[in-house]
Amino acid sequence: QVHLVESGGGLVQPGGSLRLSCAASGNIFSIDRMGWYRQAPGKQRELVASIISGGSTNYVDSVKGRFTISRDNAKNTVYLQMNSLKPEDTAIYYCNVRKVNGLDYWGQGTKVTVSS
Repeated sequence: QVHLVESGGGLVQPGGSLRLSCAASGNIFSIDRMGWYRQAPGKQRELVASIISGGSTNYVDSVKGRFTISRDNAKNTVYLQMNSLKPEDTAIYYCNVRKVNGLDYWGQGTKVTVSS
């Protein structure tokens, strides 16, 4: 079992920044990928950004150039730095860990609201 604890969400004005953190504990061996998903009201959950064990990253087109995912292996923590936030970034953001055997683990979600 992998336990994920997220932090860093909140209310921010358009153009502002937030940094999300997700600390993993428990059976953290054999992690293939860590990432962030988001789900806006009335929409499907989407993968926003991911980082694999080798360090390669992937982003959904809508956040490229604005969001940066990073990983601190010593702290078993993944971060999502979000800059130039837009109202359409408003959503609940979920941390995800995928093991090499394909099992997914999820955090409880942290709410991000971008509004003036």
